[in-house]
Amino acid sequence: MPAASDLDYLRQGVHRFRTETFPAKRELYVTLAEKQKPRALFLTCGDSRIDPSALTSTEPGEIFVERTPGNIVPMYSDGAAVGVSASIEYSVVVLGVRDIVVCGHSACGAMKGLLHPVELHQLPATARWLHHADAAFQLLSQNFAHLDDAGRLKRLSQLNVIEQMAHLHTHPAVETRVKESRISLHGWYYEIHTGIIEVYNPERGEFEEWL
Repeated sequence: MPAASDLDYLRQGVHRFRTETFPAKRELYVTLAEKQKPRALFLTCGDSRIDPSALTSTEPGEIFVERTPGNIVPMYSDGAAVGVSASIEYSVVVLGVRDIVVCGHSACGAMKGLLHPVELHQLPATARWLHHADAAFQLLSQNFAHLDDAGRLKRLSQLNVIEQMAHLHTHPAVETRVKESRISLHGWYYEIHTGIIEVYNPERGEFEEWL
């Protein structure tokens, strides 16, 4: 018998959802049919190894997820139509989230591209997108040149989380609520092979393991 195609694999998954998962949580899905009230906006990378709901042990409707390559949040611009900006605005203004998490991760392909730009020569759109993380790379070059390649990748991923948190302040809907103490920003770093979450402590300027 030939191996199932990738689409067949997904189709089987849909079947399990329809026959097992949905019936078991039917009442939850009914309550979500016309409204949502997520607890937080979770901004993370599009990497397939990151599962925000599994990572936070949340049910459907509990977190509003926005995914971009390298968990990048461009600075706000009145003249640029950027999808992530719309997601931020909607989740903050309409849904009223009070927490925003920027979650980076280990072995991030986008951060590897920043470290080794030669790998981006066939990825012009990706190269342009990664300019939104240039400030993080500059900090790495200035202060962490002594690290080996693995150490540089981890530190760059963490510096990028901090940089993207700074970009959030340029979004009017976010900054207004930060000044009014109506919203909080959080930086996370997820290590895929250990399951460890490190959370940024702005007072110490370091990421600390969250137990």
